[in-house]
Amino acid sequence: MRIMIVTDAWFPQTNGVVSTLAQTAAWLGRFGHEVRTLTPRDFHSIACPTYPEIRLSLFPYKKVEKSIVGFAPQALHIATEGPLGLAARRFCVRWGMRFTTSYHTQFPQYLRARFPIPVSASYAALRHFHGAAVRCMVSTPTMRKDLAANGFKNLASWRRGVDTDLFKPRAKGFLHLRRPIAAYVGRVAVEKNIDAFLSMPWPGSKIVVGDGPERTRLESQYPETTFAGFKFGEDLACHLAAADVMVFPSRTDTFGLVNLEAMACGVPVAAYPVTGPIDVIDDGVTGALDTDLAKAAWRALKINPEACRARALASGWDISSREFESNLVPCRDVATGEFRIAQPKLILASRLVRESALDNASSSSMRPSRTRL
Repeated sequence: MRIMIVTDAWFPQTNGVVSTLAQTAAWLGRFGHEVRTLTPRDFHSIACPTYPEIRLSLFPYKKVEKSIVGFAPQALHIATEGPLGLAARRFCVRWGMRFTTSYHTQFPQYLRARFPIPVSASYAALRHFHGAAVRCMVSTPTMRKDLAANGFKNLASWRRGVDTDLFKPRAKGFLHLRRPIAAYVGRVAVEKNIDAFLSMPWPGSKIVVGDGPERTRLESQYPETTFAGFKFGEDLACHLAAADVMVFPSRTDTFGLVNLEAMACGVPVAAYPVTGPIDVIDDGVTGALDTDLAKAAWRALKINPEACRARALASGWDISSREFESNLVPCRDVATGEFRIAQPKLILASRLVRESALDNASSSSMRPSRTRL
């Protein structure tokens, strides 16, 4: 099957959304599908204000249209609500193509943390965006319940996975810091609530693995903390596995993929009992949930690392990608059984011919007329 995934989140961004989409696309290819990702790398783009590593594609509609028509997908998934996602949605709605979406980011909460935008207004915009899809995929039961309470109707489950070959128990001696070591891994931004982690009482060491707009302020305010910057691949896995506990202070994430990555390394997770962690962490078994983050971190130190690893082994990317695959819908018109993509091809071709004719007519009308005497 030809599957197109349209996403505004892609490399070189480093986050759970990009990891999820990249792994899913790779596994779909292993399943025998032909996969095409449409990303900001294919377009002229600018840096997003306050998020310079995020690229915003400029005026993408025509190229999105040509890309969809050229690839003629049998299933189309729109992963994000940015410029590319909006353009792909516009095309699908215009030509009656069926498609799916996924909800990765708590934009209402993120926007509210930065600007005086009512959460209700953000949810209304997101309901409009995802409401046109046949299915909107969500990562956890709690997230599904929250969105349903905010008026979303077409929800489907899509669990996340983890690479257990890369993220696995490793030598603790990789980090030469005072123990116990509490680690935060992820983007260093205001919505991640990292102050809650850095300000909590802790007898050992703290390390922040990641980068972002808040790093300069936090480094200045918490000089006793080690800031390692972004790490990738084996280096990231080694840093994570060397920690004694991974602290996840965010209250706004939809999932928190790094929680699974920590468990795969045999590292328990401490977090608030909120959407995301509450579905990923089994309190008292793979980590600890508490409204007091320091108490959660202390309790997490007593968790059996083998239980954490066992939880991650049941969450492979192959399982996650099969669930994604089962949620996809054919682009064809259900009533006729034909792919509506054929119609845009013909109309796009006729439009190009018409525009060419208009250009010629316009050029002719500008020429000086000859008058017979």
